[in-house]
Amino acid sequence: MPLSRLRSLDVPLLPFWLLLLACLLSVPLHAAANDSDREWQRIRTVFPQAEALSEPAGDFQVRTVTAGGKTLAYAFQTRQVVDIPAYSGKPVNLQVLLGPDGVIRDAYVLEHHEPILLVGIPEQKLHDFTDKYRGVEVSRRVVVGHSSDPETITVDAVTGATVTVMVVNETIMRAAHKVAVSLGLVDEAAARKQKPALIRRDLFQPADWTALTGNGAIRRLHLTRGQVDDAFVGSPAEGVEAAPADHRDDTFIDLYVAQLDVPGIGRNLLGENQFDWLTGELKPGEHAIVLLGNGLYSFKGSGYVRGGIFDRIQMRQGGETISFRDLDFQRLGGLRIEGAPDFAELGMFIVRDHHEFDPGNPWGLELLVRRQTGPTSGEFASFQLDYQLPNAYFERPAPTAEELAAAEEAARPMWVSIWYGRAFQIGVLGVGLGVLLVILFLQDYFVRFPRLLHNLRRAYLVFTVGFIGWYALGQLSIVNVLTFVHALMEGFRWELFLSDPILFILWTFTAASILLWGRGVFCGWLCPFGALQELINEVARKLKVRQFELPFAVHERLWAVKYLILLALFGLSLESMATAERFAEVEPFKTAITLKFDRQWWFVLYVVILLVINVFTRKVYCRYICPLGAALAIPSRLRLFDWLKRRKECGTPCQLCAHECEIQAIHPDGRIDANECHHCLDCQVTYHNASKCPPLIAKRKRRQRDKTAPVAAMETIAVVQLDIAD
Repeated sequence: MPLSRLRSLDVPLLPFWLLLLACLLSVPLHAAANDSDREWQRIRTVFPQAEALSEPAGDFQVRTVTAGGKTLAYAFQTRQVVDIPAYSGKPVNLQVLLGPDGVIRDAYVLEHHEPILLVGIPEQKLHDFTDKYRGVEVSRRVVVGHSSDPETITVDAVTGATVTVMVVNETIMRAAHKVAVSLGLVDEAAARKQKPALIRRDLFQPADWTALTGNGAIRRLHLTRGQVDDAFVGSPAEGVEAAPADHRDDTFIDLYVAQLDVPGIGRNLLGENQFDWLTGELKPGEHAIVLLGNGLYSFKGSGYVRGGIFDRIQMRQGGETISFRDLDFQRLGGLRIEGAPDFAELGMFIVRDHHEFDPGNPWGLELLVRRQTGPTSGEFASFQLDYQLPNAYFERPAPTAEELAAAEEAARPMWVSIWYGRAFQIGVLGVGLGVLLVILFLQDYFVRFPRLLHNLRRAYLVFTVGFIGWYALGQLSIVNVLTFVHALMEGFRWELFLSDPILFILWTFTAASILLWGRGVFCGWLCPFGALQELINEVARKLKVRQFELPFAVHERLWAVKYLILLALFGLSLESMATAERFAEVEPFKTAITLKFDRQWWFVLYVVILLVINVFTRKVYCRYICPLGAALAIPSRLRLFDWLKRRKECGTPCQLCAHECEIQAIHPDGRIDANECHHCLDCQVTYHNASKCPPLIAKRKRRQRDKTAPVAAMETIAVVQLDIAD
């Protein structure tokens, strides 16, 4: 390559590195101070008349705020009460002021390590979110989003930080409830668990449908389309999918529920044989409910897939939320009871023993309805069907002193709620990953049709940028890798990684693809920023923009830069994860994908410079800078298969694929470097092209010569014979 061409590429690199350094140094340091002075200043903001703050006392280190000998509030830090990991893997620590009447007076964030809030979304938005908890009773249910239940308090999420604010909600309410119980501010007996009731197995009375619905053994939830529309009034989803005026009274869903393992109910509904089978299948401590439905809306929902979660129904009993998976579900062929309506959907769900379900206590079935309000947002409405097993069907053993002193009811697993809320994104992502698997496993077929493969690849890159990146915010980051490593060292917890289902699914798929294909599947197909670069460069090539490449010797040495960046970030994370997260801004992902360029100008300028360089040289960031690519390349050495085929002539003498590889992942000797390959399959298209691959062309020519030689010999013999005859 001429020196002038090399210099033309190097010119923008100096301001690029200077700008990167300026960006990193300009990031404000996050103050994690939580000393007594700061706590007292916040208390005086809420209670200007406060005179004294006692020393921490009790298991939860609660302080008493007083004025004139009168208790104004109880102050505590949530980290002393609950330990719920947020997106960063560490809990958010808040100071909560709890009034003597069990009402939250203030909730203020003292410390957090959320990367999206450290550099990205203004931290003030998190403080504005916690201000909404002032005046909330600790016994009330608070959800992030929308609920049709008038007893439920709803708070709006912070766009781009939904997981974080859901964790904050759980942290505030769970910690406040525990402290309120410990201080006697709420009825302690209500927070205790009773010994589970025993179903009366000896009680059976033949009954028809009317009798069981009349005594409350079977409960009904009937919703019209108008009622569902009304539930979204006042929310961003108001008017979305609304029923026409003349169809508001149409049935949206007509749902019946009953506890099926009770002989007086289940034997009448199922008949003797099927009920005996059911009770034989149930393990000790397990129970069964039946759902019967008609109408436009299915209670099974889109999450009903093999290994999946039912995303439209869940049970609640006390503080426990019970969700169902496919293994908990059994279809029912029909009912045996006299007078029952015909139902389009019949299903039996098993409540497993680890939920510690009490058949004698009231419980509720929650039906979730979701409506899409925009490309990245949606609203939920929940409808509650309350159920109480009639007293005649169970008996309650007398509680012991130990049982009365049992721990308060189990907390709801928050990550399950998050998966419910992102069911649509999970479903679309699953389909997209399935399509990618088909392409990868059948790559030898697709590469024989270059136009089809190229169009399919471009379409998939658009899907990666648009859906995975900008819509589902599924951009993996080196921060995720560092968080995972620290979790292994400090105490691994699954709920940390399950809190973002899109990232969890992508990481799981990426880990599996590394073992089978190497790093290239993620970097070449699933990285939104990588896809954005590739699409921009494709447009530049279509417009005949001149392309530049470094000499292979220089290019090969620059590979090391991204590994050095990875080592530096890992070293910083050992000292301070927060510092490592700030310097991880070397990744442009947050600016270009997560925040969609809505940031300070210097971050945007950094990304623009990378994309401008990419116009002239394909994926420069991926090749030389990306620490995530370096991290994925390390386990790529453990891949089980070599899917990319080569011939002995590759490299010696043929250099066609090496020159065509647009990221220079093929060595001059013909070897494909799996650590750098992005699995675009262009080399495999050439490998199978008999009109383009030089070894195949030479082979075809030899075959043609071998066919023409015998024909020429026969023609010569014929001429000689004619001469002799003459």
